[in-house]
Amino acid sequence: MTELLEQAISRLKTLTPNDQNAIATLILEELEDDQRWDESFARSPDLLAKVAAEAMAEYHAGKTQELDPETL
Repeated sequence: MTELLEQAISRLKTLTPNDQNAIATLILEELEDDQRWDESFARSPDLLAKVAAEAMAEYHAGKTQELDPETL
């Protein structure tokens, strides 16, 4: 276990059980979400490469625009 994770766990131990459970739930959900993404990409590496190539082709063809957070 890393030192940073040990520090985080030490601080978590000082929280109420409800707060500990809330944070534990967030961590577990994040780990599960990461695993789902990894599995999804592993099942379709050719599709991901195709989509990336299409995006780059559109960029080089001048068909894209810079993302402006103000217009989201």
